[in-house]
Amino acid sequence: MTAFKTLDDLTDLSGKRVLLRVDLNVPVKDGKVTDTTRIERVAPTILELSEKGAKVILLAHFGRPKGKADPSMSLAPIAGVVENVLDHRVHFASDCIGEAAQKAVDAMVEGDVLLMENTRFHAGEEKNDPGFAEALAKNGDIYVNDAFSAAHRAHASTEGLAHLMPAYAGRTMQAELIALEKGLGKPARPVVAIVGGAKVSSKIDLLKNLVKKVDALVIGGGMANTFLAARGIDVGKSLCEHDLAATVNEIEAEATAAGCALVLPVDGVVAREFKANAESETVDVTAIPADAMMLDIGPKSVASVNAWISKADTLVWNGPLGAFEIPPFDAATVSAARHAASRTEEGLLVSVAGGGDTVSALNHAGVVEDFTYVSTAGGAFLEWMEGKPLPGVDVLKV
Repeated sequence: MTAFKTLDDLTDLSGKRVLLRVDLNVPVKDGKVTDTTRIERVAPTILELSEKGAKVILLAHFGRPKGKADPSMSLAPIAGVVENVLDHRVHFASDCIGEAAQKAVDAMVEGDVLLMENTRFHAGEEKNDPGFAEALAKNGDIYVNDAFSAAHRAHASTEGLAHLMPAYAGRTMQAELIALEKGLGKPARPVVAIVGGAKVSSKIDLLKNLVKKVDALVIGGGMANTFLAARGIDVGKSLCEHDLAATVNEIEAEATAAGCALVLPVDGVVAREFKANAESETVDVTAIPADAMMLDIGPKSVASVNAWISKADTLVWNGPLGAFEIPPFDAATVSAARHAASRTEEGLLVSVAGGGDTVSALNHAGVVEDFTYVSTAGGAFLEWMEGKPLPGVDVLKV
């Protein structure tokens, strides 16, 4: 694995000002945080630095304020939630640079945790402006990045700072990088990838990268309809991107050339309405009624997917196999997820999953804690799967 400096390389942190980039871009509804997962993920790094006597200065963004201060996207309300998760006092600074930031940092003592205001309130953040990065750096001695989910952006707080001071990976970043290396970097073979979701158009780069790296690629969700249609199968009213037939054929050709098995559904669960507990039936994919839509893969297809999972030493998963949000169209995703979790618990499988819908689907199946690693990174996870460089990671390499 590529070498990164981690917290293990930091010996004496007493009194050191640590600029810690975290992801606090958590979902909020009616003024309340509805999911604290991202805060919980960075808590170990924050507490470890604090316990070692560092002055922990949290840098984060929230929403898309477009380089201007917007009270509706202030991190001030998030500070209290972070405090509750950490069970540790969290101070707040009304700006991340300038006099307000400096005063707040100067008032810190060893072990204190300070959350700075939204870095995106300054246009220099997303522009990765050197002047803004230097203004951030004035308040720190050491830089630690624990926000893999923002690592695909070359922003001042995710990339620029690492050029100005000693830079290290936090515990969450470290765990993510180790898991990703096991997933596609240097995986144990055979490697099986499951890719689902609605549209092929949003995952063309992903599919083209995966067929060159995995032994089998399972296609599910609405994407499967587009692949079936490209083979000349009538998918009725199913969600389908008919205009992508040529692209799909190209991906199939690349898979064949790379020796990657392409696993498509052979049967599906169809319905005339897209709603919970709609009347449904299971049919072969060659017999989808003209007035129906396939909303989940069928039992024969699930058996095939599970058989591939049983053959695999490594599984990479992005996207559900069906419309898991509404029963009974969650059956395939739940079955495959639980089978993968069981194999993982038995020590027979390294399972790495990520992407918003994927995390929700695995939560629905009750198996998030049973996978080897489940990434909450979203866009960064997807770009890693696409084989694209991640500026916030590359800058940490030794």
